[in-house]
Amino acid sequence: MATVRKTIIVTEQQDGYIKAQVAAGDYTNDSEYVRALIRRDQEDKINTLRAALLEGAQSGEARRVDPAEFKRRMAERAA
Repeated sequence: MATVRKTIIVTEQQDGYIKAQVAAGDYTNDSEYVRALIRRDQEDKINTLRAALLEGAQSGEARRVDPAEFKRRMAERAA
C-alpha cells in the first residue's frame, strides 16, 4: 500500500503522551500510533453503522410514511 507523508501539529502534552506510548513498547514510532488511532476510529464508525443497520432490521415491518407529516414532526422536535 502506498503511503503519503503528512505533517501534523500536536501540543507538547500530546507529544509527551505519544512518546510514552512508543516508549512503553505499544508502538514502534509516532506514525504507527497515529495510524492505529485512525484505524480504531474507522472501526468505531463501521461498528456504529452495523449496530444501526441491525437495529433497523430488527425493528419490525416497514411502514409507509407521509413525507409532509414526517417533516412537520421533525420541525416540531427542532423547535
